[in-house]
Amino acid sequence: MGTAGVAGLILLLGVAFFLIIGAPISISVGIASVLAMFSILGPENALQTSAQRMFTGMNSFTLLAIPFFILAGVIMNNGGIAMRLVNCAKVLAGRMPGSLAQTNVLANMMFGSISGSAVAAAAAVGSTMAPLQEKEGYDKSFSAAVNIASAPTGMLIPPSNTLIVFSLVSGGTSIAALFMAGYIPGILWGLGCMIVAFFMAKRKGYKSDEKVPFKVALKVFIDAIPSLLLIVIVIGGIIRGAFTATEGSAIAVVYALVLSFIYRTIKVKELPRILLESTRTTAIVIFLIGVSTIMSWVMAFTGIPQLIADALLGFTDNMIVILIIMNIVLLIVGTFMDPTPAILIFTPIFLPIVLQFGMDPVHFGIMVVFNLSIGTITPPVGPVLFVGARVAKLKIEQVIKPLIPFFGITVAVLLLVTYIPALSLWLPTLLGFIK
Repeated sequence: MGTAGVAGLILLLGVAFFLIIGAPISISVGIASVLAMFSILGPENALQTSAQRMFTGMNSFTLLAIPFFILAGVIMNNGGIAMRLVNCAKVLAGRMPGSLAQTNVLANMMFGSISGSAVAAAAAVGSTMAPLQEKEGYDKSFSAAVNIASAPTGMLIPPSNTLIVFSLVSGGTSIAALFMAGYIPGILWGLGCMIVAFFMAKRKGYKSDEKVPFKVALKVFIDAIPSLLLIVIVIGGIIRGAFTATEGSAIAVVYALVLSFIYRTIKVKELPRILLESTRTTAIVIFLIGVSTIMSWVMAFTGIPQLIADALLGFTDNMIVILIIMNIVLLIVGTFMDPTPAILIFTPIFLPIVLQFGMDPVHFGIMVVFNLSIGTITPPVGPVLFVGARVAKLKIEQVIKPLIPFFGITVAVLLLVTYIPALSLWLPTLLGFIK
């Protein structure tokens, strides 16, 4: 076995070993990658090259968008914005059977798209909606399932940190194009959840709310406008080329902070806690990106992506079958791994394969993020699943059964997104981001 083979074996076995013993994914990837470097370059050169690769991987203007969007999300999560969006969603969904469940879905779509975090949406909206639904006699497991299933829509509806990570690792795919491409798939996910909630609510006999007077509805919409304007300002500015995604993320922080001060929901003395919370999250993500850069170098040296591509293309040259295999792999991986490391690891492996078949990288990016977003609500690791269950004060096994219909509809939407490129590409093409 040559040097490349030994390094590849050390990398794969090392990552598997450290994950099995319970080490965090970033530590597992980092240690295994450096050990593989030792076999290629020797101890001294390996440490120096690893440090250089980590710095290079994190030294990106595009990556600055992630800490800013994370900070904006934390500010909004603490700034009373969720309740205003819930009230707006309640007016929109009030006449539908199971109106509070429909409200939960719409509120998650709006809050998730503003904060860019599925976990934040599940926590903020879930903690607001759970008492309301319990008061109206909703089954707690059903309420939790609706909240959990719809929370990841914000990972597709921009701004989305996962799409920014994909842009970085895919060689600079346009962030603006990815943001626009995420709208229709994200909305379809939400609509799918609303359809399932509609039929489940009809079966359980949950009624709609009484009609809201026009003056009350108008006041609710006016109260929600400042929060919703964040999307218009940030995404609109990116589309028009007024500023980059990174600059837009900084604007989002300033806007969210000013809005929270106006609402008087955040005090100056709370800012250190908010900054610390966002710093912890940012540190995890950025460190993971850094160690994944080392791993990418080792993988390129050992030729692992090409070996996998050759094996897959040797098995079949049918694009439909290849995409099915990729979806299955990503769905399985998503149940054990957070979206960010999964994107960093599997994009360099799968992207060259689909490019050979002429698949647009923007379409592929949406497919990957959609797959891994489903993983956030599936056991055994799903962070949204655990947060949603904790907010509802339920055990995981109590929400799995009512979640099954939602799994079915999201996988159906995934297949539509996979095999109908227009669902992802129509909007960015219309706006001129894809030619």
